[in-house]
Amino acid sequence: MSDVVLVTGGAGFIGSHLVEALISSGRRVRVLDIFEPQAHEGRPADIRSDIALLRGDVADAAIWPRALDGVSEVVHLAAAVGVGQSMHEIVRYCRANVMGTAYLLEALIPRRDQIRKLVVASSMSIYGEGAYRCPACAGEREAERLPEHLATGRWEPLCPECGHELEAVPTREEKRLRPSSIYAVTKRDQEEMCLTFGRAYGIPTVALRFFNVYGPGQALGNPYTGVAAIFAARLLAGEPPLVFEDGRQKRDFVHVTDVAAACVAALLSPASDVAINIGTGRPVTALEVATALRDAIGGPAPKFLGSFRAGDVRHCFADATRAHHLLGWAATVAFQEGIGALARWLGSQRGYADRQVRAIAELRVLGLVR
Repeated sequence: MSDVVLVTGGAGFIGSHLVEALISSGRRVRVLDIFEPQAHEGRPADIRSDIALLRGDVADAAIWPRALDGVSEVVHLAAAVGVGQSMHEIVRYCRANVMGTAYLLEALIPRRDQIRKLVVASSMSIYGEGAYRCPACAGEREAERLPEHLATGRWEPLCPECGHELEAVPTREEKRLRPSSIYAVTKRDQEEMCLTFGRAYGIPTVALRFFNVYGPGQALGNPYTGVAAIFAARLLAGEPPLVFEDGRQKRDFVHVTDVAAACVAALLSPASDVAINIGTGRPVTALEVATALRDAIGGPAPKFLGSFRAGDVRHCFADATRAHHLLGWAATVAFQEGIGALARWLGSQRGYADRQVRAIAELRVLGLVR
């Protein structure tokens, strides 16, 4: 049986790091990528000569026979990414993420006996708000931020029983999924479609719920990408990072090399029919990200917008226990170390226009930034 691994989205940010890791481990790799300009601007244009590259759209049924020929494992990374943009480019996000996955799965049916593993990139966004506990009630609570509170700058979610401010805690995979953006809905659909398909056809399948991935190779020209890249693009343009709310919202920043290692571990592991958090378990605020980048590469101090964006959540960071138990994986790159590596890469990046102001203005016109 062939040992070719198909990586959809393999020329993108995470995909290119995964391809490097797979080739370093002696694997044969095929990449399927559409080279979407928004996702690839600010990224190196060269692709390794020792991989089989297929340029095409995952939502095109005709591409899949060539993409899957001789393939034994699939890592499905291809997706339209971004919370804010997904709220007004709904058809594009559903086509790329939901229909693209549907075409993949249907194409796998006649090849089901040759597929040893399917790994799909899911997202922390499918949780909606992360996990919380109430210090007053001493129990975990579902969090929801009310529009009337957000309109007055009350950013922290409150206990639905006693009204006390909730405390964020690590989010486990068992938490109820409450996606708060179209992007998150499509990622939940991708995850559930793949796991359901794997169970039905006996294909070992794992969904990796990536938290906030950062590192060298992010698309600096994309104003809807990860917050670290957005802040970096502003600083490289000599502009202050623009921070929503008060900057104290907590996320889990996991380095792209750790994420690539998690994908490799998922391919090698016997784990199947399971969703797994891929994060550090260590929360970092948006302000800490902006400040660390400014300290590393210079530029103006962060600027607080005092506004919020529809679809954003307040706090979400991982409980990564399951990844350790099932994959033998744990994040190894500390935040300051990762920011340093990102800053060194940023030092060679010039000439990419910052587009965050325009993107925010577009969302504001649509009523998605308030």
